[in-house]
Amino acid sequence: MKSGLLNGWRMWAASCFFTLSSTLATGATAEPPVLTGNYHQTQVAGYLTFPWAAVENPLGGWLITERSGDIIEYDHAGQRQEIPLQFNQLYVAGQGGLLDIKLAHDFTESRRVYLSYATGNENKNYLTFGTAVLNAKEPVVTDIFTLPTPKDTPVHYGGRLLQLPDDTWLMTSGDGFDYREQAQQKNSFLGKVLRFTTEGKPAADNPFIHGESLAEKYIYTLGHRNPQGLIRDPESGKIWLHEHGPDGGDEINLLVPGNNYGWPVVTQGKDYSGARISPFSHYEGMQDPALNWTPSIAPSGMTVYHNDVFPALQNHLLVTSLKNKALYAVSLDQNPMAAVQIFATINERLRDVIIGRDGAIYVLTDGERARIMRFSPLRPENVPEHSLR
Repeated sequence: MKSGLLNGWRMWAASCFFTLSSTLATGATAEPPVLTGNYHQTQVAGYLTFPWAAVENPLGGWLITERSGDIIEYDHAGQRQEIPLQFNQLYVAGQGGLLDIKLAHDFTESRRVYLSYATGNENKNYLTFGTAVLNAKEPVVTDIFTLPTPKDTPVHYGGRLLQLPDDTWLMTSGDGFDYREQAQQKNSFLGKVLRFTTEGKPAADNPFIHGESLAEKYIYTLGHRNPQGLIRDPESGKIWLHEHGPDGGDEINLLVPGNNYGWPVVTQGKDYSGARISPFSHYEGMQDPALNWTPSIAPSGMTVYHNDVFPALQNHLLVTSLKNKALYAVSLDQNPMAAVQIFATINERLRDVIIGRDGAIYVLTDGERARIMRFSPLRPENVPEHSLR
């Protein structure tokens, strides 16, 4: 083991690609395999102010949400356009504002996008799902589904969107920070993953569709704190979620409809005051995480890598981190799961990660001077960069 680690360190120093820094899942007894290689880093978009999500345009370029309510569009030639959206009552405070973005299947013809965002005011604010068509100077956003459970905190919205193959939607909903007990209550929309149609109605085969409360009919899973990573693996069909713990206890979970993921009954983290939240790190009838980060890394975006451009990353979840300013790779072939930090030169708060159609990895940074960076293999001598796309 010692010689293997030494060789791994030498390979890292020589290649300056993946770092050996790793975080193991609870109970892990062995180091994850060291990932090595060379990479090329370039900036493809900049001048972004507190962005939250990015999506690649099928025609080339990018669309990026900013929490202030704008979409920033870069076309295939790198030209920048600011698209201010008109909301009924966008609530921009704390972690609230415009959040996730997904493109309609016919986006190239319709220019329609689907969005998640905070609405309301400081006394009563809500997570909302809506849509807009980006064919006007200031497109109007139409609210489709506003979570009926109000809160008076500007944090823990969740807000990550995922459209499933049957065209229903999943949307993560945070616990509102001060309302953590509601994550276990089926009559509350807080602390859940919700599933609904494009019209905002509960999906007909949801696990609690025959429940008494309205919230229960929408619930896909429950017992979540602040879930911000959500991805469906197109090869296995499995749905993976990650969420913020308190002080410790960040998690990756495999979602199964109807399952309870424990918060706040079960956690491996503590309150920010240092107080103990729960005596339980495991509880019968509640799902243990596939991976636990303690101390916290503050995970943000997530995707899954299936491409030959970076062979060492094949079948890995890629997770961005705000607190640790790092990108992590988590092998889906390893049990127990472990996270390995990659692209050691980043050292910035990261908000989202996207796999481009070219197989390169695109990372959206966070803050008032954010950008999108592209990571591709370092091309061999005399091989042009475009040949690797």
